Amino acid sequence: MYYVYILTTKNNKMLYIGVTNDLQRRFYEHKNKMLDGFSKKYNINKLVYYEEFHDINEAIAREKQLKGWKRFKKNVLVETDNPSWAELSF
Repeated sequence: MYYVYILTTKNNKMLYIGVTNDLQRRFYEHKNKMLDGFSKKYNINKLVYYEEFHDINEAIAREKQLKGWKRFKKNVLVETDNPSWAELSF
């Protein structure tokens, strides 16, 4: 399986969109600041949304699509499944 996921900050101000083949591992890496880059720099480590895919190319295409969306549209997507922006867990 492949996953497209959205992380946010504690106050839901910034978003990070990524793709992975192991969501639990990737979330752990973000949560523990093991990955240098945007999410570490801005403390973006709260998982609020994800989608599953069987094909990596579909997952990558979806990631690119979401990254191209305006913030309002991303918010609506998250709020459809997670209206309170609660941190999702495993």
